[in-house]
Amino acid sequence: MAGDEKWSDRLTEYLPPRGRKVRILATLGPASRTPEMIGRLFRAGADAFRINMSHGDQADKAEVIRIIRNLEVLHGRTTTILVDLQGPKLRVGAFAEGSVMLETGQAFLLDLDPTPGTAARVCLPHKEVFYALEVGSRLLLDDGKLVLRVMEKGETAIATRVEVGGVLSNNKGLNVPDVVVPLAALTEKDRSDLAFAVDQNVDWIALSFVQRPEDLAEARRLIGGKAALLAKIEKPAALDRLEGILELCDAVMVARGDLGVELPPEAVPPAQKRIVETARELGKPVVVATQMLESMIKSPSPTRAEVSDVATAIYDGADAVMLSAESAAGDWPEESVMMMDRIAHSVEGDKGYARRLHFTETKADPTTADALAEAAFDIAATVSAKAIICFTSSGSTARRIARERPAVPILVLTPKMETARQLGLLWGTHAVHTKDVGSFEEMVAKSKRMALRHGLAKGGDRVIVMAGVPFGTPGSTNVLHVVRLTGDELKGYES
Repeated sequence: MAGDEKWSDRLTEYLPPRGRKVRILATLGPASRTPEMIGRLFRAGADAFRINMSHGDQADKAEVIRIIRNLEVLHGRTTTILVDLQGPKLRVGAFAEGSVMLETGQAFLLDLDPTPGTAARVCLPHKEVFYALEVGSRLLLDDGKLVLRVMEKGETAIATRVEVGGVLSNNKGLNVPDVVVPLAALTEKDRSDLAFAVDQNVDWIALSFVQRPEDLAEARRLIGGKAALLAKIEKPAALDRLEGILELCDAVMVARGDLGVELPPEAVPPAQKRIVETARELGKPVVVATQMLESMIKSPSPTRAEVSDVATAIYDGADAVMLSAESAAGDWPEESVMMMDRIAHSVEGDKGYARRLHFTETKADPTTADALAEAAFDIAATVSAKAIICFTSSGSTARRIARERPAVPILVLTPKMETARQLGLLWGTHAVHTKDVGSFEEMVAKSKRMALRHGLAKGGDRVIVMAGVPFGTPGSTNVLHVVRLTGDELKGYES
């Protein structure tokens, strides 16, 4: 809701808080780019939308962004947009016949010659790979379907042996799991797409194929504080420097697609657990993505294993779970979101949910804001508060509270629309864009009204209020106050 206490005249259906803590991030694509379908996904439970820059052009994306933003005035709820940059994807060149059959055990050459390939060789137009590879390194082709082993290497050619054969066709992807390839984190296409995304005022920029903390520097500089930065963990090398990467980004994604190609399948679940746990310890939002409800691309129902997979991520305390092709290109996009929503409600309604959620210990930093966030968690349980309400400009107070994973909703009141929108990926929050307060009394009065208006409390209930004094000063959280509602606080105010 923009402004202070008035709904937009265009409001057609107010969407109240979701009633669940985990966020749902839905990818948009050919199956879900119309105003009607995007609206249906939003109403079905999508808290944020992912726009994949690997497909389509910028003009199409601009129209999708416009449609998403229009939902704010139609439904009285802020929207969250994540633009996912393609990144430096490695690919082999083209073949004279379009494809070849590589036999297990045969020799195969990768070189810099742009001539169309044969069953004996193909161009690999990435000189950086030639420098990084070592004898014995593996090369995975076509999402790991084919495996090559480096036998010899030179400056312009790499001799390999085929360990797992199969059909290899034009421009298939190549993964190099055993070494760090010194590729720039941003391609020219990425720089253009990033500039477009910033110009469109999107909320999150996702950086693909992050290998080291240094990869985040250029993206951060180009964003210039106009959006938040999410690092996608899809390279084994990133796991070796995970803490450093998390320190320099605003959120992280467990991107199990390429990560699952470069790691053995049995190594992906422990990696996911580690990424989620580390992100939670550092208070950074974490998204679990890829193949969560994969069968729903073609089927109206998921497999039991897929439901368990989504549930596991929610039990582990992930901030968000993501739909990829299920909502972007599948036959059942709305049903996929609804299924994700039902799974989340079921898990969070489990009596054992809170206990499992707190297996990860999140120690407070030695700051006043962290101490108050930790205290709010304890007080909410002791006095049976119905919500924690925080006033924030940057969103940092909300992130501190969310790190504690309280049992009650977090109502975030912020004067900055960009902050409200970014919090669509943060666990347990319902963000409202509203005017700032100027006094303690105004803070208490507004907290009561907003708790009632958004259905988080009623007369007789207690709520906890957190803010910083002096008001309007970022990073000054130093007040925690418990108030009881009478139920009459809305009298005299428009609804």
